[in-house]
Amino acid sequence: MSKLLNYIFMKTEHLTHQESIDKLREIVENIEVPIMLSNLTSLPISANPMEVKTIDNDGGIWFLSSVTSDHYSNIVMDKRVQLLFSHPDKMQYLSLFGNAFIYTNKPLLEELYTAKEDQWFEGVNDVELIGIKVEPTSSFYWNKNKISL
Repeated sequence: MSKLLNYIFMKTEHLTHQESIDKLREIVENIEVPIMLSNLTSLPISANPMEVKTIDNDGGIWFLSSVTSDHYSNIVMDKRVQLLFSHPDKMQYLSLFGNAFIYTNKPLLEELYTAKEDQWFEGVNDVELIGIKVEPTSSFYWNKNKISL
């Protein structure tokens, strides 16, 4: 997790680095399908729903995708992305800005891949399968208590 995101979480709630990551996991578990915005300098901005696969020990948010997707092409040109999480029933909203990185490491893809992805890919060996890691650099969080991070 970036120092800036860690600072933002700590500033509002006085959380340690690990508590910041735990808070991020807690929020994302309630809102596991965010919208990923890419190609942020052009209109219309590219927006795609993405299923969170995991959050690593550094606060990186992992997704699976395809080399034929718009966001893959956009990330190759400009790694900056925005993730928008929304859970209206719980009145929880999170906006994360950060940098996205593409991974093709086979053991990593195997770790993230589940049978659910078979609807999109021809198995974990699909040549189009990629991992995307988003490293947050800033965030803002709203909930029914109006706490912002």
